[in-house]
Amino acid sequence: MIRVAIVGTGGIAASCHIPALRAEARRARVVAAVDVDQDRVKRFCHEHEIPASYADLGEMLRAEQPDLVHLCTPPSAHVEQVTTCLRAGVSVWCEKPVCLSLAEYDAITAAEGANGPYASVVFQHRFGSGARHLRRLVADGTLGRPLVAQCVTAWFRDQAYYDVPWRGRWDTEGGGPTMGHGIHQMDLMLSVLGDWTEIRAMAGRLERPVQTEDVSVAVVRFAGGAMASVVNSVLSRREESYLRFDFSRATVELRHLYGYRNADWSCTPPQLWQPEDDEPSSHSAQLARLLDSLERGERPPVSGHAGRQALELVTGLYAAAFTGEAVRRADLGRDHPFYHRLNGGTTL
Repeated sequence: MIRVAIVGTGGIAASCHIPALRAEARRARVVAAVDVDQDRVKRFCHEHEIPASYADLGEMLRAEQPDLVHLCTPPSAHVEQVTTCLRAGVSVWCEKPVCLSLAEYDAITAAEGANGPYASVVFQHRFGSGARHLRRLVADGTLGRPLVAQCVTAWFRDQAYYDVPWRGRWDTEGGGPTMGHGIHQMDLMLSVLGDWTEIRAMAGRLERPVQTEDVSVAVVRFAGGAMASVVNSVLSRREESYLRFDFSRATVELRHLYGYRNADWSCTPPQLWQPEDDEPSSHSAQLARLLDSLERGERPPVSGHAGRQALELVTGLYAAAFTGEAVRRADLGRDHPFYHRLNGGTTL
């Protein structure tokens, strides 16, 4: 039985992590929850029948010695909390964004052990049956060569959403819709097309009185030669998440909002699209693979390089938007100003 602790007992923990853990009750048991708000964590534990509540992460780690921590706290707290868990010998499954810079991500991976513990990121859209089927068709050459992609996150967030103190700020949220919303669709795109090589972009603050952007657009070139357009918005009244992949033999499209099933995918020609099962993209889908990896003593999915991919693209997009210049992935090393801060230490 894998012993699990939940750190951060807000909405995402209750709506996504608890159901995913209940689905894995045969092999995972929640032994504790942690939150700086003691009243909230006690209510959370009572509601979800969790035996122990804590206000301090270190105290919980010493007392409970869990095997896995689900980290559901605001982004600015992640790097310290993830590394604290790793140094205590505990693997972590962290909500996106896992941290606020490539420098922080590299500090996280440096705290991992050679054979674990590991830190992985919640990017559940990689794990629905549609995405898994698409990657198989790409790998075996059925669809031909990837040529063109479109990646659109057109969502709407009103001012009340940004009244939460840590949102819309570089130092606490890390970025706007590029970092906090579109990162899911971009990660799915990366899981299909692989690493990017060059990006050009613009970002703007058009409507919301925040520090970060509320819209960004980019064009991206991938190592395999494919090119993509990317749009991230929190100003779009008709909300949609859209991905389109044009291959030399087929076009595959996905239209959804916050999660998909097989019915949300289409393929031209349709006879090429025959998934073996219908598993929705969800925390449950990713958690099942994560627990499989822990049981085998292997690195879990969306950790290490795979966990870094989306953050690299976000960093490149911001760097290109702020400087007005093309940015190459190979340039984003320790000497690059955007390696340490996603706004490069400047203002939009």
